[in-house]
Amino acid sequence: QVQLVESGGGLVQAGGSLRLSCAASGSPFENANMGWYRQVPGKQHEWVATITSTGSAAYADSVKGRFTISRDNAKNTVYLQMTSLKPGDTAVYFCNRVSRVPYTWGQGTQVTVSS
Repeated sequence: QVQLVESGGGLVQAGGSLRLSCAASGSPFENANMGWYRQVPGKQHEWVATITSTGSAAYADSVKGRFTISRDNAKNTVYLQMTSLKPGDTAVYFCNRVSRVPYTWGQGTQVTVSS
């Protein structure tokens, strides 16, 4: 049973930066493609970025050029570096395995961007 714990969120002004972390425990995930997602109230999870087991990355158009996903398999951790933040980036951010069978979702970390 993999447990995911997201951290690093907070309140930031537009144009600012944050670095999110996602620590996975219970099983090594070096073979898993991992992703970041975000959710606003009343909507489903929105895909943000993916990093494959070999380190290739893909991004949603809305964050391309501003966000960078990375991973440290030795620490079982995935990161999301967010820059040039916009009010529209406000959401709860989650990480999970990119799979038809995702891990159990964690609690997420709140990111609030003020204008």
